[in-house]
Amino acid sequence: MTFKALWITETPEGKIERSIINRELDDLPPGEVVIRVLYSALNYKDALSATGNKGITRKYPHTPGIDAAGIVELSRSESFVSGDEVLVTGYDLGMNTAGGFGEYIRIPAAWIVKKPEQYSLRECMVMGTAGFTAASALFKMEMLGQTPDAGPVVVTGASGGVGSMAVAILAKAGYEVIAVSGKSNATEYLQFLGAARIEPRSFADDASGKSLLRPQWAGAIDTVGGNTLLTLLKGCKAEGTVVSTGLAGSPKLEGANVYPFILNGVSLLGVGSAETPMSNRLAVWDKLAEQWNIKDKLNAIAKEVSLEELNSNYIDAILQGKVMGRILVKMCDNK
Repeated sequence: MTFKALWITETPEGKIERSIINRELDDLPPGEVVIRVLYSALNYKDALSATGNKGITRKYPHTPGIDAAGIVELSRSESFVSGDEVLVTGYDLGMNTAGGFGEYIRIPAAWIVKKPEQYSLRECMVMGTAGFTAASALFKMEMLGQTPDAGPVVVTGASGGVGSMAVAILAKAGYEVIAVSGKSNATEYLQFLGAARIEPRSFADDASGKSLLRPQWAGAIDTVGGNTLLTLLKGCKAEGTVVSTGLAGSPKLEGANVYPFILNGVSLLGVGSAETPMSNRLAVWDKLAEQWNIKDKLNAIAKEVSLEELNSNYIDAILQGKVMGRILVKMCDNK
């Protein structure tokens, strides 16, 4: 069987090239389940893989796409049968295993989640890794006692994929959200998602050199890293939680000290969504299906594109910080 896929190759000179090719199902790696991919979505990690980042993808040629939602075509697992509607986010999909930017994937059954009945496959992919990461952040925060009554929660990179989802999920859960964004045209969008306040990047980019700041927020979900993450720690209220989910600004935490932790009891948490245990993964999706259901916000967050449009317009744009919300990629038709 032939299918269409984004194909990333590396020339002998080390140049990375992208094209859309036809592949054979037999070319896919071993796995218990074959899925016809109806939708995928663009993540920052996908763009890194598509531009040759060896920290994400070790060997080329390769098909990125860490998100996929579709229909089971073939299964050698008792857990899934032909026709099941399923989704996959994380694990090795799209990193070193051919990913969702192909119309078919073949993967281990242990990576697969059955679609929550409250959402369509399309809606599951609007959320995808971004929504799962944001929800996992709040899931961990609340495990440590975070509540809406404690005070506002800051979301940085608020107009991006994870940031947009974090704003919407936190607002749905009853939190006062301070959305930090560098996009001047994002105000109406962020207000619709539920942000109570919208601040420029400078709000979370302290340059004073102080070890601690006047406490202004009870928690934060950060997608930026670097000095932004450091500022969020220094300005967090006592016993608050700050979650690091990304490195759009910097992977470093230079100038950090222990004072937020030992004087204010602030907790710094991480979300490694790709390796989340299945038990926690299902618990987070249950939250998204019920208490944190943001179905009414998803159309505003998503821009639907074809695989060809993804390749020509959006992979480079997300690396340049020019993408707002989520880029949803329509792969196969649901026939």
